[in-house]
Amino acid sequence: MKINFEDILKQAKHYEEDITNFLRDMIRIPSESCDEEKVVLRIKEEMEKVGFDKITIDPMGNILGYIGHGKHLIAMDAHIDTVGIGEIKNWEFDPYIGKVVGDEIYGRGGSDQEGGMASMVYAGKIIKDLNLLDDYTLLITGTVQEEDCDGLCWQYIINELNIKPEFVVITEPTSLNIYRGHRGRMEIKVSTSGISCHGSAPERGDNAIYKMAPILLDLQELHPKLKNDPFLGKGSLTVSEIFYSSPSRCAVADGCSISIDRRLTDGETFESAIAEIENLDSVKKAGAIVEMYDYKRPSYTGLVYPTKSYFPTWVLDEKHDVCVSTVNAYEGLFNKKPLVDKWTFSTNAVSIMGRYNIPCIGFGPGHEEEAHAPNEKTFKSELVKACAMYATIPLTYLNQLNEEE
Repeated sequence: MKINFEDILKQAKHYEEDITNFLRDMIRIPSESCDEEKVVLRIKEEMEKVGFDKITIDPMGNILGYIGHGKHLIAMDAHIDTVGIGEIKNWEFDPYIGKVVGDEIYGRGGSDQEGGMASMVYAGKIIKDLNLLDDYTLLITGTVQEEDCDGLCWQYIINELNIKPEFVVITEPTSLNIYRGHRGRMEIKVSTSGISCHGSAPERGDNAIYKMAPILLDLQELHPKLKNDPFLGKGSLTVSEIFYSSPSRCAVADGCSISIDRRLTDGETFESAIAEIENLDSVKKAGAIVEMYDYKRPSYTGLVYPTKSYFPTWVLDEKHDVCVSTVNAYEGLFNKKPLVDKWTFSTNAVSIMGRYNIPCIGFGPGHEEEAHAPNEKTFKSELVKACAMYATIPLTYLNQLNEEE
Protein backbone atom coordinates (compact mmCIF):
# COMPACT_ATOMS: atom_id res chain seq x y z
CA MET A 1 0.00 0.00 0.00
CA LYS A 2 1.32 3.46 -0.91
CA ILE A 3 1.89 5.68 2.12
CA ASN A 4 1.15 9.41 2.07
CA PHE A 5 3.70 10.58 4.63
CA GLU A 6 2.64 14.21 4.36
CA ASP A 7 -0.95 13.40 5.35
CA ILE A 8 0.23 11.38 8.35
CA LEU A 9 2.44 14.22 9.60
CA LYS A 10 -0.37 16.71 9.09
CA GLN A 11 -2.82 14.55 11.02
CA ALA A 12 -0.35 14.03 13.87
CA LYS A 13 0.14 17.78 14.13
CA HIS A 14 -3.64 18.17 14.19
CA TYR A 15 -3.76 16.06 17.36
CA GLU A 16 -0.95 17.88 19.18
CA GLU A 17 -3.29 19.44 21.73
CA ASP A 18 -5.12 16.15 22.36
CA ILE A 19 -1.84 14.27 22.83
CA THR A 20 -0.55 16.98 25.17
CA ASN A 21 -3.70 17.02 27.28
CA PHE A 22 -3.78 13.23 27.50
CA LEU A 23 -0.15 13.13 28.66
CA ARG A 24 -0.77 15.87 31.21
CA ASP A 25 -3.68 13.85 32.61
CA MET A 26 -1.42 10.81 33.01
CA ILE A 27 1.30 12.89 34.69
CA ARG A 28 -1.29 14.17 37.18
CA ILE A 29 -1.98 10.59 38.32
CA PRO A 30 0.87 9.25 40.51
CA SER A 31 1.59 5.76 39.17
CA GLU A 32 4.63 4.23 40.78
CA SER A 33 5.25 0.52 40.20
CA CYS A 34 2.47 -1.67 41.64
CA ASP A 35 0.15 1.35 41.96
CA GLU A 36 -0.84 1.96 38.32
CA GLU A 37 -4.58 1.21 38.41
CA LYS A 38 -5.81 4.79 38.09
CA VAL A 39 -3.55 5.63 35.15
CA VAL A 40 -4.55 2.36 33.42
CA LEU A 41 -8.21 3.36 33.70
CA ARG A 42 -7.38 6.80 32.28
CA ILE A 43 -5.67 5.15 29.30
CA LYS A 44 -8.69 2.90 28.77
CA GLU A 45 -10.89 6.00 28.65
CA GLU A 46 -8.71 7.58 25.94
CA MET A 47 -8.55 4.36 23.90
CA GLU A 48 -12.35 4.20 23.96
CA LYS A 49 -12.58 7.86 22.95
CA VAL A 50 -10.38 7.45 19.84
CA GLY A 51 -12.08 4.23 18.73
CA PHE A 52 -9.89 1.23 19.47
CA ASP A 53 -11.48 -1.99 18.22
CA LYS A 54 -10.83 -3.96 21.40
CA ILE A 55 -9.53 -3.07 24.87
CA THR A 56 -8.70 -5.48 27.69
CA ILE A 57 -6.97 -5.28 31.07
CA ASP A 58 -5.22 -8.54 31.89
CA PRO A 59 -4.98 -10.16 35.36
CA MET A 60 -1.60 -8.52 36.00
CA GLY A 61 -3.09 -5.10 35.24
CA ASN A 62 -1.55 -4.41 31.81
CA ILE A 63 -3.86 -2.64 29.35
CA LEU A 64 -4.00 -4.01 25.81
CA GLY A 65 -5.65 -2.04 23.02
CA TYR A 66 -6.17 -3.40 19.50
CA ILE A 67 -6.57 -1.69 16.13
CA GLY A 68 -7.46 -3.78 13.06
CA HIS A 69 -8.00 -7.49 12.48
CA GLY A 70 -5.21 -8.57 10.11
CA LYS A 71 -3.00 -11.66 10.38
CA HIS A 72 0.27 -9.84 11.15
CA LEU A 73 0.31 -8.99 14.87
CA ILE A 74 2.50 -5.94 15.51
CA ALA A 75 2.87 -4.59 19.04
CA MET A 76 3.96 -1.27 20.49
CA ASP A 77 4.78 -1.04 24.18
CA ALA A 78 4.98 1.69 26.80
CA HIS A 79 5.41 0.98 30.48
CA ILE A 80 3.07 3.30 32.35
CA ASP A 81 4.56 3.01 35.82
CA THR A 82 7.04 5.61 37.05
CA VAL A 83 9.68 5.92 39.69
CA GLY A 84 9.04 8.16 42.70
CA ILE A 85 9.93 11.84 42.81
CA GLY A 86 12.90 11.57 45.18
CA GLU A 87 13.88 14.70 47.11
CA ILE A 88 11.07 17.20 46.45
CA LYS A 89 13.46 20.11 47.12
CA ASN A 90 15.21 19.24 43.83
CA TRP A 91 12.03 19.97 41.87
CA GLU A 92 11.32 23.51 40.70
CA PHE A 93 7.58 22.77 40.34
CA ASP A 94 4.98 20.23 41.40
CA PRO A 95 5.96 16.97 39.62
CA TYR A 96 2.31 15.96 39.30
CA ILE A 97 0.68 18.91 37.52
CA GLY A 98 1.95 18.49 33.96
CA LYS A 99 3.23 22.06 33.65
CA VAL A 100 3.58 23.33 30.06
CA VAL A 101 6.12 25.95 28.99
CA GLY A 102 6.26 26.47 25.23
CA ASP A 103 7.20 23.14 23.65
CA GLU A 104 8.02 21.51 26.99
CA ILE A 105 5.76 19.40 29.22
CA TYR A 106 7.12 18.91 32.74
CA GLY A 107 6.37 16.19 35.27
CA ARG A 108 7.18 12.72 36.49
CA GLY A 109 6.67 10.22 33.69
CA GLY A 110 6.77 12.71 30.80
CA SER A 111 9.80 11.17 29.13
CA ASP A 112 9.92 7.89 31.07
CA GLN A 113 7.60 7.05 29.60
CA GLU A 114 3.98 8.05 29.47
CA GLY A 115 4.78 10.28 26.50
CA GLY A 116 5.21 7.15 24.39
CA MET A 117 1.79 5.98 25.54
CA ALA A 118 0.13 9.26 24.54
CA SER A 119 1.70 9.18 21.07
CA MET A 120 0.76 5.52 20.50
CA VAL A 121 -2.91 6.00 21.33
CA TYR A 122 -3.22 8.85 18.83
CA ALA A 123 -1.31 6.84 16.23
CA GLY A 124 -4.21 4.41 16.49
CA LYS A 125 -6.57 7.30 15.85
CA ILE A 126 -4.59 8.37 12.75
CA ILE A 127 -4.60 4.81 11.39
CA LYS A 128 -8.40 4.89 11.64
CA ASP A 129 -8.73 8.45 10.27
CA LEU A 130 -6.58 7.85 7.18
CA ASN A 131 -7.56 4.20 6.63
CA LEU A 132 -3.99 2.98 7.00
CA LEU A 133 -5.24 -0.48 7.92
CA ASP A 134 -3.94 -3.46 6.01
CA ASP A 135 -3.42 -7.14 6.82
CA TYR A 136 -2.17 -6.39 10.34
CA THR A 137 -3.47 -6.05 13.86
CA LEU A 138 -1.81 -3.36 15.96
CA LEU A 139 -1.57 -4.16 19.67
CA ILE A 140 -0.78 -1.19 21.91
CA THR A 141 0.23 -2.14 25.45
CA GLY A 142 0.44 -0.03 28.59
CA THR A 143 2.47 -2.28 30.85
CA VAL A 144 3.03 -2.32 34.61
CA GLN A 145 5.92 -2.90 37.03
CA GLU A 146 8.69 -2.14 34.50
CA GLU A 147 10.51 0.22 36.85
CA ASP A 148 10.45 -2.50 39.50
CA CYS A 149 11.20 -5.51 37.29
CA ASP A 150 11.70 -4.73 33.60
CA GLY A 151 10.16 -7.26 31.26
CA LEU A 152 8.09 -9.09 33.91
CA CYS A 153 4.91 -7.77 32.28
CA TRP A 154 5.90 -9.31 28.95
CA GLN A 155 6.88 -12.59 30.56
CA TYR A 156 3.24 -12.69 31.68
CA ILE A 157 1.81 -11.54 28.33
CA ILE A 158 3.82 -14.11 26.36
CA ASN A 159 3.65 -17.05 28.77
CA GLU A 160 0.14 -16.69 30.20
CA LEU A 161 -1.80 -14.85 27.47
CA ASN A 162 0.10 -16.60 24.64
CA ILE A 163 0.47 -13.32 22.76
CA LYS A 164 3.50 -13.43 20.45
CA PRO A 165 3.78 -10.46 18.05
CA GLU A 166 5.96 -10.53 14.94
CA PHE A 167 7.86 -7.62 16.45
CA VAL A 168 7.50 -4.97 19.15
CA VAL A 169 8.24 -1.26 19.04
CA ILE A 170 9.62 -0.12 22.40
CA THR A 171 8.56 3.50 22.92
CA GLU A 172 11.01 4.41 25.70
CA PRO A 173 12.75 7.76 25.10
CA THR A 174 15.26 7.76 22.23
CA SER A 175 15.32 11.49 21.34
CA LEU A 176 13.53 10.36 18.15
CA ASN A 177 16.48 8.16 17.15
CA ILE A 178 16.07 4.46 16.31
CA TYR A 179 17.52 2.09 18.88
CA ARG A 180 18.22 -1.59 18.18
CA GLY A 181 19.59 -2.93 21.44
CA HIS A 182 20.92 -2.38 24.92
CA ARG A 183 22.89 -4.16 27.60
CA GLY A 184 21.15 -6.58 29.91
CA ARG A 185 21.38 -6.53 33.66
CA MET A 186 21.07 -8.65 36.77
CA GLU A 187 20.80 -8.08 40.49
CA ILE A 188 23.32 -10.13 42.47
CA LYS A 189 23.61 -10.74 46.19
CA VAL A 190 26.90 -11.72 47.87
CA SER A 191 26.74 -12.86 51.51
CA THR A 192 29.35 -13.63 54.13
CA SER A 193 28.70 -15.20 57.52
CA GLY A 194 30.57 -15.05 60.82
CA ILE A 195 30.19 -15.68 64.53
CA SER A 196 29.07 -12.96 66.91
CA CYS A 197 30.61 -12.23 70.26
CA HIS A 198 30.87 -9.28 72.64
CA GLY A 199 32.42 -6.26 70.99
CA SER A 200 34.83 -5.81 73.90
CA ALA A 201 36.65 -9.00 72.88
CA PRO A 202 36.28 -9.25 69.10
CA GLU A 203 38.96 -11.92 68.83
CA ARG A 204 36.45 -14.41 70.22
CA GLY A 205 34.25 -14.06 67.15
CA ASP A 206 34.46 -14.02 63.35
CA ASN A 207 33.50 -10.68 61.83
CA ALA A 208 31.40 -11.07 58.66
CA ILE A 209 31.93 -7.41 57.70
CA TYR A 210 35.72 -7.84 57.71
CA LYS A 211 35.31 -10.89 55.46
CA MET A 212 33.35 -8.73 53.01
CA ALA A 213 36.01 -6.00 52.85
CA PRO A 214 38.46 -7.77 50.47
CA ILE A 215 35.52 -8.87 48.31
CA LEU A 216 34.57 -5.21 47.81
CA LEU A 217 38.10 -4.37 46.71
CA ASP A 218 38.20 -7.33 44.29
CA LEU A 219 34.86 -6.28 42.78
CA GLN A 220 36.21 -2.79 42.24
CA GLU A 221 39.16 -4.29 40.37
CA LEU A 222 36.93 -6.65 38.36
CA HIS A 223 34.81 -3.87 36.86
CA PRO A 224 37.36 -2.50 34.33
CA LYS A 225 38.25 -6.06 33.20
CA LEU A 226 34.72 -6.94 32.04
CA LYS A 227 33.92 -7.80 28.42
CA ASN A 228 33.62 -5.00 25.87
CA ASP A 229 31.36 -5.07 22.81
CA PRO A 230 31.92 -2.69 19.86
CA PHE A 231 28.21 -1.76 19.66
CA LEU A 232 26.79 -2.11 23.17
CA GLY A 233 29.95 -1.16 25.05
CA LYS A 234 31.37 -2.63 28.25
CA GLY A 235 29.82 -4.79 30.84
CA SER A 236 29.86 -3.09 34.22
CA LEU A 237 29.25 -3.67 37.91
CA THR A 238 28.80 -1.54 40.96
CA VAL A 239 28.04 -2.33 44.57
CA SER A 240 24.74 -0.60 45.25
CA GLU A 241 23.78 -1.69 48.79
CA ILE A 242 25.34 -3.15 51.92
CA PHE A 243 23.58 -4.87 54.85
CA TYR A 244 24.65 -6.53 58.08
CA SER A 245 23.28 -8.62 60.92
CA SER A 246 24.51 -8.39 64.50
CA PRO A 247 23.01 -8.94 67.96
CA SER A 248 23.78 -5.30 68.85
CA ARG A 249 26.08 -2.36 68.25
CA CYS A 250 28.26 -3.86 70.97
CA ALA A 251 28.80 -7.15 69.14
CA VAL A 252 30.76 -8.61 66.24
CA ALA A 253 28.65 -8.84 63.08
CA ASP A 254 27.63 -12.38 62.22
CA GLY A 255 26.32 -11.57 58.74
CA CYS A 256 27.05 -9.19 55.88
CA SER A 257 25.63 -8.95 52.37
CA ILE A 258 25.95 -6.62 49.41
CA SER A 259 23.88 -5.97 46.29
CA ILE A 260 25.57 -5.68 42.90
CA ASP A 261 24.07 -3.94 39.87
CA ARG A 262 25.64 -5.92 37.01
CA ARG A 263 25.19 -4.70 33.42
CA LEU A 264 25.73 -7.40 30.79
CA THR A 265 27.08 -6.65 27.33
CA ASP A 266 26.61 -8.86 24.28
CA GLY A 267 28.03 -12.33 24.90
CA GLU A 268 27.73 -12.23 28.69
CA THR A 269 25.23 -14.42 30.54
CA PHE A 270 24.02 -14.66 34.10
CA GLU A 271 26.05 -17.88 34.47
CA SER A 272 29.27 -16.17 33.36
CA ALA A 273 28.62 -13.14 35.58
CA ILE A 274 28.00 -15.30 38.65
CA ALA A 275 31.09 -17.44 37.91
CA GLU A 276 33.34 -14.36 37.64
CA ILE A 277 32.43 -13.40 41.19
CA GLU A 278 32.52 -16.92 42.59
CA ASN A 279 36.05 -17.34 41.22
CA LEU A 280 37.44 -14.30 43.05
CA ASP A 281 40.03 -15.40 45.62
CA SER A 282 38.41 -13.23 48.30
CA VAL A 283 35.02 -14.87 47.71
CA LYS A 284 36.52 -18.36 47.92
CA LYS A 285 38.50 -17.52 51.06
CA ALA A 286 35.42 -16.07 52.80
CA GLY A 287 33.18 -18.94 51.72
CA ALA A 288 30.75 -16.29 50.45
CA ILE A 289 27.47 -17.19 48.77
CA VAL A 290 26.80 -15.58 45.36
CA GLU A 291 23.21 -15.65 44.07
CA MET A 292 20.63 -13.77 42.07
CA TYR A 293 17.83 -11.87 43.74
CA ASP A 294 14.23 -13.00 43.23
CA TYR A 295 11.35 -10.65 42.44
CA LYS A 296 7.88 -11.48 43.75
CA ARG A 297 6.13 -8.22 44.54
CA PRO A 298 2.36 -8.22 43.85
CA SER A 299 1.00 -6.08 41.01
CA TYR A 300 -1.78 -3.61 41.77
CA THR A 301 -4.29 -6.38 41.04
CA GLY A 302 -2.70 -8.56 43.72
CA LEU A 303 -1.20 -11.00 41.22
CA VAL A 304 2.26 -12.34 42.12
CA TYR A 305 4.38 -13.56 39.19
CA PRO A 306 7.79 -14.53 40.59
CA THR A 307 10.96 -14.30 38.52
CA LYS A 308 14.71 -14.17 38.89
CA SER A 309 16.19 -10.67 38.71
CA TYR A 310 17.89 -11.38 35.38
CA PHE A 311 17.24 -9.21 32.35
CA PRO A 312 19.03 -10.49 29.22
CA THR A 313 20.96 -8.45 26.67
CA TRP A 314 19.48 -8.04 23.19
CA VAL A 315 20.63 -6.69 19.81
CA LEU A 316 18.64 -6.53 16.56
CA ASP A 317 20.70 -6.86 13.39
CA GLU A 318 20.80 -3.65 11.37
CA LYS A 319 19.74 -5.60 8.26
CA HIS A 320 16.70 -7.19 9.91
CA ASP A 321 13.38 -6.38 8.18
CA VAL A 322 12.11 -4.64 11.31
CA CYS A 323 15.13 -2.32 11.49
CA VAL A 324 15.16 -1.65 7.74
CA SER A 325 11.43 -0.89 7.58
CA THR A 326 11.61 1.41 10.64
CA VAL A 327 14.44 3.33 8.98
CA ASN A 328 12.31 3.54 5.82
CA ALA A 329 9.40 4.95 7.84
CA TYR A 330 11.67 7.58 9.37
CA GLU A 331 13.18 8.60 6.03
CA GLY A 332 9.77 8.78 4.38
CA LEU A 333 8.34 11.02 7.11
CA PHE A 334 11.29 13.27 7.85
CA ASN A 335 13.30 13.18 4.61
CA LYS A 336 16.60 12.47 6.35
CA LYS A 337 18.55 9.50 7.67
CA PRO A 338 18.04 8.56 11.33
CA LEU A 339 20.69 7.88 13.92
CA VAL A 340 20.53 4.14 14.65
CA ASP A 341 21.93 3.55 18.11
CA LYS A 342 21.28 1.90 21.50
CA TRP A 343 19.95 2.70 24.97
CA THR A 344 22.17 3.08 28.01
CA PHE A 345 19.39 1.89 30.32
CA SER A 346 17.19 -1.22 30.22
CA THR A 347 13.68 -1.73 28.79
CA ASN A 348 10.95 -4.38 28.52
CA ALA A 349 12.82 -5.75 25.48
CA VAL A 350 14.98 -7.73 27.94
CA SER A 351 12.10 -10.19 28.00
CA ILE A 352 10.53 -9.71 24.59
CA MET A 353 13.74 -10.23 22.61
CA GLY A 354 16.23 -11.13 25.35
CA ARG A 355 14.21 -14.11 26.63
CA TYR A 356 11.85 -14.93 23.75
CA ASN A 357 13.71 -13.73 20.64
CA ILE A 358 10.78 -11.64 19.39
CA PRO A 359 12.40 -8.78 17.42
CA CYS A 360 12.32 -5.35 19.07
CA ILE A 361 13.07 -1.87 17.77
CA GLY A 362 13.13 1.35 19.78
CA PHE A 363 11.69 4.75 18.90
CA GLY A 364 10.33 7.19 21.41
CA PRO A 365 9.70 10.82 22.29
CA GLY A 366 11.65 12.34 25.15
CA HIS A 367 15.26 12.05 26.22
CA GLU A 368 16.99 9.29 28.13
CA GLU A 369 18.72 11.76 30.45
CA GLU A 370 15.32 12.97 31.68
CA ALA A 371 14.51 9.52 33.08
CA HIS A 372 14.38 9.36 36.90
CA ALA A 373 15.67 12.93 37.13
CA PRO A 374 14.10 15.87 38.97
CA ASN A 375 12.34 18.37 36.70
CA GLU A 376 11.67 15.65 34.14
CA LYS A 377 10.26 16.96 30.87
CA THR A 378 9.32 15.95 27.36
CA PHE A 379 8.50 17.87 24.21
CA LYS A 380 5.24 18.40 22.33
CA SER A 381 7.02 18.46 18.96
CA GLU A 382 8.59 15.05 19.68
CA LEU A 383 5.25 13.59 20.75
CA VAL A 384 3.78 14.61 17.41
CA LYS A 385 6.65 13.12 15.38
CA ALA A 386 6.58 9.90 17.38
CA CYS A 387 2.83 9.66 16.81
CA ALA A 388 3.39 9.93 13.05
CA MET A 389 6.07 7.23 13.19
CA TYR A 390 3.85 4.83 15.11
CA ALA A 391 1.08 5.31 12.57
CA THR A 392 3.53 4.63 9.73
CA ILE A 393 5.61 1.70 11.01
CA PRO A 394 3.06 -1.12 10.45
CA LEU A 395 2.55 -0.31 6.76
CA THR A 396 6.26 0.19 6.04
CA TYR A 397 6.89 -3.21 7.62
CA LEU A 398 4.25 -4.91 5.45
CA ASN A 399 5.59 -3.11 2.37
CA GLN A 400 9.07 -4.40 3.22
CA LEU A 401 7.75 -7.97 3.44
CA ASN A 402 5.85 -7.59 0.15
CA GLU A 403 8.99 -6.36 -1.65
CA GLU A 404 10.79 -9.54 -0.64
CA GLU A 405 8.08 -11.87 -1.94
